[in-house]
Amino acid sequence: MSVIDRLDRRRRPPETREESNVTAPDALIIPLPRVREGAVYLPPIEEPKEGAGESSARFYALKHLILDDMLAALPQRSSGEVNATALRTRIDDLLNSIVSERQLSLSRHERSALANEFLNEVIGMGPIEPLLDDPAVTKIHTVNPAEILVERGGRLGPSGRKFRDEAHLRRIISRIAETLGSHIDGRVPLLDRELSDGSRIQARVPPLSATPVLIIDKRGGSNPFDMLKRQQQERAKSQVAPYLNFKQRVQERLVQELDQEALKNVTAEELRGTLEPLINELRAEEGIFLTRAEQGQLTADLLNEILGLGPIEPLLNDPDVSEIMVNGPYQVYVERHGKLELTEYKFRDNVHVMQIIERIVSPLGRRIDERSPMVDARLANGSRVNAIIPPLAIDGPLLTIRKFAHDPLTMSDLIHMGTLSREAAMFLQAAVETRLNIIVSGGTGSGKTTTLNVLSSFIPSDERIVTIEDAAELQLRQEHVARLESRPPNVEGVGQVTIRDLVRNALRMRPDRIVVGECRGAEALDMLQAMNTGHDGSLTTAHANSPRELLNRLETMVLMAGLDLPVRAIREQIAGAVQVIVHQQHMRDGSRRVTHVTEVVGMEGDVITLQDLFLFQQEGVDERGKISGRLRATGIRPRWYQRMEDAGIRLPLNIFKPQ
Repeated sequence: MSVIDRLDRRRRPPETREESNVTAPDALIIPLPRVREGAVYLPPIEEPKEGAGESSARFYALKHLILDDMLAALPQRSSGEVNATALRTRIDDLLNSIVSERQLSLSRHERSALANEFLNEVIGMGPIEPLLDDPAVTKIHTVNPAEILVERGGRLGPSGRKFRDEAHLRRIISRIAETLGSHIDGRVPLLDRELSDGSRIQARVPPLSATPVLIIDKRGGSNPFDMLKRQQQERAKSQVAPYLNFKQRVQERLVQELDQEALKNVTAEELRGTLEPLINELRAEEGIFLTRAEQGQLTADLLNEILGLGPIEPLLNDPDVSEIMVNGPYQVYVERHGKLELTEYKFRDNVHVMQIIERIVSPLGRRIDERSPMVDARLANGSRVNAIIPPLAIDGPLLTIRKFAHDPLTMSDLIHMGTLSREAAMFLQAAVETRLNIIVSGGTGSGKTTTLNVLSSFIPSDERIVTIEDAAELQLRQEHVARLESRPPNVEGVGQVTIRDLVRNALRMRPDRIVVGECRGAEALDMLQAMNTGHDGSLTTAHANSPRELLNRLETMVLMAGLDLPVRAIREQIAGAVQVIVHQQHMRDGSRRVTHVTEVVGMEGDVITLQDLFLFQQEGVDERGKISGRLRATGIRPRWYQRMEDAGIRLPLNIFKPQ
């Protein structure tokens, strides 16, 4: 019975295992100590070495068991197109998910060794990558997938590494051929290539040989493919400028043949039908050769340039991207799963970036130029946009786009993502329905607006809601919503309408609820007065590092109104207006979590008193660097519990008990 068979056998419950009369040799029996129920125990795995024997067999048994699952979920691209750090993070996440699903018990070292293997499978040459990097190895010889032989010091012997099967070996042979700019298959079953450093690559596949064969003679001790990959990357960089220039010429010719009005009203399919003949015509004129794939990519890029937002249009359509940051024409970063990564997308020059910024702000009646070099705006899908240009931006125009999900997140989504606990969610839903005034606080990018969106979803549909924002991004699902947006001054410096102006106006609009996207200035005074004068159940957000600091910032913002109010009077306003504070943090592992659900109790002397109802307790950091912990009740019953009961909302008291 193979090691893989025994692993599959161990995963089945004892009562479903069939009896076998085959007795495995003692050296291959895997002991099963007492572990958690349902887990599969695997002896400690070390990275395979020569003569590792059983340890190597166990290592490859596990790797090959989950190889297909991992490769199916990972991008299959060349190393020049992959951010290795981001890919390693993705591999760690997938490995953790698959190990959990299959109920395998692995140590931190074992996970790390497997992650390295899968990284080589995606951007390297699979099992032979460490051998290629080993300066002592002068020859790699693979005739049998189950055994890779190496030559060291003139002696050929086993390496301890192996492929899963012939298909696995053929996949790596095909990747090698692709790296060399060639191909190998049943029609062309032979590969024989000498590299610039003197190394020689030979491969045969059926029908030329019964099984795939791979032989690599190394020269110089270094990985023979490293220099080749560097040359390909440099060649790709040198080809970027001509490609962008040719694309620009096609676009200019198109503008000459179609007037601006026609371009505004043309559909994607109509434009594609115009572009393809135009590209062929220019190719013929300039003697440029393009493959079918390159021409398809050029057409797609031009469609994005004319109908979308140019190079960043694919990022806007990528559901895994939550934020796009353009730092000048040659550097585009994105945030994926809470982590920043550099992308391969580039603009032609600073003028190209400015054209995209103008395309965003012009339909909104906003402007950006040297007199007004900063602007906040929004896209049609609600994504928030900020742009700042020279002379304030030293290295070129800066563009930041914060995307929002097409389908707004729900409270169930936040619970599933670990942002907050089910008990805290039940309390917050009751707080909104009871018309308590709530402020969501946190730092930049901590998820305040997302949480505000979720909380607003609990507002009854028969109430009139007025939303006030700098750039409209709230996604309320109710029907009776009046949306207001502030306005910057025009070219003459007049016509500005601030958040404070809109809050004052909202009081005359018969609102049941006022939702302010963010309080950051003097509007805080008007917001507090609204909360204190019959507009219960209002919601807003504010920047702060803790609930206590939020109160200090509210005091400062009220003083920005220019009124000479005593500090005690301001604090009494705050204590009377704000009932619940929800504080969020962007954790160092990229996750966003509610860390405090705090209620404002009142005043004791000159101090506003707070009490935490739920607090986030960190339990540790796992092997992938992910923070583990939970938002737990402190055991304090909220002072507003009676008001909730009076409103007909009955919360079970056990949600406030510490767990």
